[in-house]
Amino acid sequence: MKTIALSLLAAAGALACAGAAAQTTIRISHATPATSHYGVGTQSFCTELEKRTSGRYKCQIQPNNNDERASIEAVQLGTLDATNTSTGPVSNFVPEVGIVDIPFLFRDYDHARRVLDGPIGQELLAKFTAKGLVGLAWTENGFRHLTNSKRAVVKPDDVKGLKVRTMQNPVHIQAFQSIGVQPTPMAFSELFTALQQGVVDGQENPIPVILSAKFSQVQKHLALTGHVYSPAVLILSPKLWSSLADADKAAFREAARAGSAAQRKKVNDDEASGIDQLKSEGVAVSSIDGAAFRTAMTPAFADFAKKYGAENIRRIQDVK
Repeated sequence: MKTIALSLLAAAGALACAGAAAQTTIRISHATPATSHYGVGTQSFCTELEKRTSGRYKCQIQPNNNDERASIEAVQLGTLDATNTSTGPVSNFVPEVGIVDIPFLFRDYDHARRVLDGPIGQELLAKFTAKGLVGLAWTENGFRHLTNSKRAVVKPDDVKGLKVRTMQNPVHIQAFQSIGVQPTPMAFSELFTALQQGVVDGQENPIPVILSAKFSQVQKHLALTGHVYSPAVLILSPKLWSSLADADKAAFREAARAGSAAQRKKVNDDEASGIDQLKSEGVAVSSIDGAAFRTAMTPAFADFAKKYGAENIRRIQDVK
């Protein structure tokens, strides 16, 4: 009996060790606070992933990891497992993704989501593989709007000379230069202080980011430019992806879709209430002459058509 008991204890210990070895913690970053749309989407992905893999995969979430380009590089190198990032810096790694950053390309949220969830979006995600990244799913940042500390913006002339922080994104930079803005690329982590100290006059981000970053404390004017729809994307390390069984890859994809849905819902909720909140915090809100801005950017649009292909742009515009 003693021998049997010892054998059972040994077997139980071996099973416990095997179970511990089978549990994997993945490290995933995003640039904004845990309560933001990125935080909500990332947490939803992680919750679903743990559930769909019976706890074999858990997440260690790193919020406020706000150098998105560095995070993408870390995922590419395999020193970080995943990141939920805006597409702003992604075109530095996957140039074809730059097409989605063209100003005034998307009519509204429904149009943008149909494009990304359909064949065009999936074709773009497939481009990540050749660049040492795994594009798992499109999440969302939202339509970008312009804030500044100097004056109300209604027409293109109103932005001339403004120093505006942009992401390190060639499409954004060229578009702003074409209307007389002085684009100033810098990491998001530096932005609040730069606005506070007057290093830059303004910035451009979706309403959820403007809210979560508390830019109302350092910006007086919000122009509802909606100049760029800013997708986001959940990117995995090829090192992690190649280690997964097919069933686990399916679980990761399903969890990513759940995370995307949660993130988009948070964007919707923030958009619905955020403008009134910003007004209550002392921010003056203006609408713009959209047609005038599109006309002013005509030279940039011609360059984008050459770079990304007029037919590719038209294909996106034609999605109903």
